[in-house]
Order: sequence, then C-alpha cells, then structure tokens
Amino acid sequence: MNKILEAKLKDLPRSPGVYFHKSKSGEIIYVGKAAVLKNRVRQYFQSSRNFDVKTLALVNEIHDTDWVETESEIDALFLESEMVKRYMPRYNILLRDDKSQLFIRIDMKNEWPYVCFTRNPSDDGADYYGPFYNGLPVKTALRHLRRVYPYLTKPPEKRMSKLEQDLGLSPKFEEGPETYKQNLRKLVSYIKGNRVALMKELETTMKQAAKEQDFEKAVTYRNKLNAMRELQRRVMFGDSEFLDISKDKALNDLVELLGLKVIPKRIEGYDISHMGGTNVVASMVVFTNGASDRAQYRKFKTKIEHNNDFYNMNETITRRFSPKNLSAWGTPNLVVIDGGKGQLEAAIKARDGREQAMPFIGLAKREEQIVIHHSKSNVILNKSKLEALDGYTTVTEDFTLINLPHSSHVVKLLQRIRDESHRFAVSYHTVLKRKKQTANTLEEIPGVGPATRKKLIKVFGSMRTLQSANAADIAKVVGTQKAQTIIRYLERP
Repeated sequence: MNKILEAKLKDLPRSPGVYFHKSKSGEIIYVGKAAVLKNRVRQYFQSSRNFDVKTLALVNEIHDTDWVETESEIDALFLESEMVKRYMPRYNILLRDDKSQLFIRIDMKNEWPYVCFTRNPSDDGADYYGPFYNGLPVKTALRHLRRVYPYLTKPPEKRMSKLEQDLGLSPKFEEGPETYKQNLRKLVSYIKGNRVALMKELETTMKQAAKEQDFEKAVTYRNKLNAMRELQRRVMFGDSEFLDISKDKALNDLVELLGLKVIPKRIEGYDISHMGGTNVVASMVVFTNGASDRAQYRKFKTKIEHNNDFYNMNETITRRFSPKNLSAWGTPNLVVIDGGKGQLEAAIKARDGREQAMPFIGLAKREEQIVIHHSKSNVILNKSKLEALDGYTTVTEDFTLINLPHSSHVVKLLQRIRDESHRFAVSYHTVLKRKKQTANTLEEIPGVGPATRKKLIKVFGSMRTLQSANAADIAKVVGTQKAQTIIRYLERP
C-alpha cells in the first residue's frame, strides 16, 4: 500500500457515501456504496480477509481511492447507480457478471403509468432508471418515497381497492392522469438527485395553502415535507462537486487530444442497421456530460432503402441537421460516427451541406481506432497528449487513424457511445422487421385489408402477441366479425 492511499484510509469518514477505487493511471476501476465509508473501504485492505480471485485482482490494482459523502444510505444507493452508469468501471462488471441488474421502469406514454422493476430493459418506449445491483435497498427506498409521491405499482383496474389511495400511496383518480404524471415526474427528479428543489417546492406549496386557509391541503403537504425531511435528515451530498464535468477525466482527455474548443457537454452517436438494404434504420444516441441521456435518443427510418451505409449515413445526418431538428434538439458539441473512413466522410458531406461546423469523428470497430479527417473533422490532434496517452497514429492521404490503449478513458467513453448507438439501431431494426413479417402474414387472411392490418400491428406488434390474444381482445380492435375470421385463420392446422 502506497503512502497516499494509507493516509486517505485514515481520513475516511463514518458517514454513508460512495467510494471510487482508482488504478495507478487514475482510471476509476470500481465504484461502491457504503453505510459507513470508514468500515467498508478499509475491508478491502484487511490481510485477514479471504478474497475470491476477482476481488483479489481488484485489491492488487487499487492505487488510490476517493469518496463522496452522503447523509443517507438512500442517496448513496442512487448515486452509486449513476456513477456506475457513467464510468462503467471494469471491476464492477467483472465482479457482478453473475448477477443481473435491476432497473426501475416507468412508461410515461400510458394514461396511468405505473412503477415497476425489471432485470431486462428493452426499447419499448418506457424510461428505465438504473442499474442497481442490490434489489432490496432500491425497493425499500421506493416504498419510502411513495409516501411523498404516490404512484401505481400495476396497471389500474376497474375495481381497484381504495385502501392504498386512502393511505396516500396511490394517486387520486379524480384528479386526472396529467396531475398524476406531474407527480410522477417529481419522483423521477428525486431519483436523479434533484432533492433540494423538490423540498423547496413542497414547502412553498404548504405555505401558500396555509395562506389561503386551505388547512387540509396544508396538512397534506406538511406531512409530505416531514416525510421528505425524514429521508433528507441525513441527505446533503455535493452533486455538483463530483458531477462537475470538469472532473471527468475522459471528457478532459478528449478535449486535449482533439483540441476541442469546449468540453463536449452533448455528444451524439450514430449508427445504421439493416438487412440487405431492407428495413434501413439509423440511431441517434445522446451522452450528456459523459452519461447516456435516453430521453434525447432519436431514431430514423430512411426515406429510400439502399444497401449502402454511406448513402444511409448521409441521409441521416442531412435530416438531423435540418433547421427544424436543430431548433428542436439543439446542436451537439461532438458527433461520433460508428464506422471508418467511408461512413465518416459521408457524414461530413451531409454536415457541410447543411453549413454546420461541429467536430465529427469516427470509431472503427476492428481496431477501435479513432478516425479523423485531416481538414474536415474540425479537430486538431495534440501529439503531445497522444504520446502521454501511449497512443500512436496511422496516416493516409485524407485521414488519421488514432490508436489508444483500450483501457484509456477516451476509448472507453467512445466505445460506450458507439455500442449504445449500435444497440439502439439494431433494436429499432428488429421491431420494424417483426412488424413487416406480421403485415405479410396478415395479408394472407381474407377480409383483412390495409386499415385493419395497421390497427392490429399498432396494438399487438407481432404475430406471436396476436396469436396469444383472446377473441375479446382482438374484437376490441377490429370488431367481432373480423376477430372471428382472424381467430379461425390462426387456429387452422
């Protein structure tokens, strides 16, 4: 153990918090939470403990450690999830590879969204929050928060018990779905760490109700505020202190390496997915301050299907940087293209055609090379920084290919962006392919025209779902007579 680490272990507080183990190079290799930081972090360096092989490898690589204090275990729980999502420490993956991750799922598109948990997030349009490796603590936290922000735990039924509503754990349906959704957004805001503003809002509402002599309402908000304070009593961690992007090594290294004018707060990643030129789609993923921002993701279906990724990338970027989309979605600080020289050049041509000037780079899969165009990527390669990062280049007529160690912060960040754009594109392509297959099958059913097929696809999505539906469910969509026709067709030998 080095002297710096030894000194830090002596200064560990006895409060809850999140700790960050680092390698000699400064890479964050593990993120964990603790009810008592002093006790938990010291456990890693107790010679009497018998570690498994993976944990022992982690301990041997720890060169430094840092921490962020929180005043509650609940805050430590949510902060750990955010930091794992942000930094993707390799030992978090290695040590948890036998455990599935838990996510909070909320689908705000439903009239009455409900909060549930899943270990298999999908691109179904719902919002997912996590990952959480320990299910019990996060479920306990959500139960406490339900007292402040009542929510449903399952789709509402016609004959629902009023017990949970009377206890203040579920919404009042007479207030309407929009009021409920506003309340649900506050729950999400709490999960994301926006606690101080929420407390101020509760207090302001309580005082206003008292001023208007609506004492019943004032008492309700007083109880919510007290419940929040019960959670907040030990809660005041410095979000801005640690989450300040100036402290993000990956982003800072990227700025220095590519000579960027500003820290890229918004990075967009693009990929194309199709099968032989059919169902051609493109994905746009967004990373805000180095972390994925799923609410900002967008997907494109190409207007003309081509078995040509260069053409498809050009069309996608052209559409993305239309005046309408620029106004609606904003302007990125950096664009990352999944692909090599050809894909990057096609994207740059589309950008230049829209008279935009933001930096464009590519990431080639085979060697994980960063691809830049000598004159058109709008970056300036810092050779001193490249050398400091143990990198080297391969230069062609128009392009420079940058090779960095795969363990570097820069490569890991770009890989996360590239992999996420690929996943999102493939997922959308799969959805469209299933819908097309379903439509082709439905064309064989007599009496089922284009309008009916469209309704069925919209509701059921796939033939598997349609086949598992009962006659009553189908009748709700297309009527009794057509439902019977469809059932007979599906039940044929």
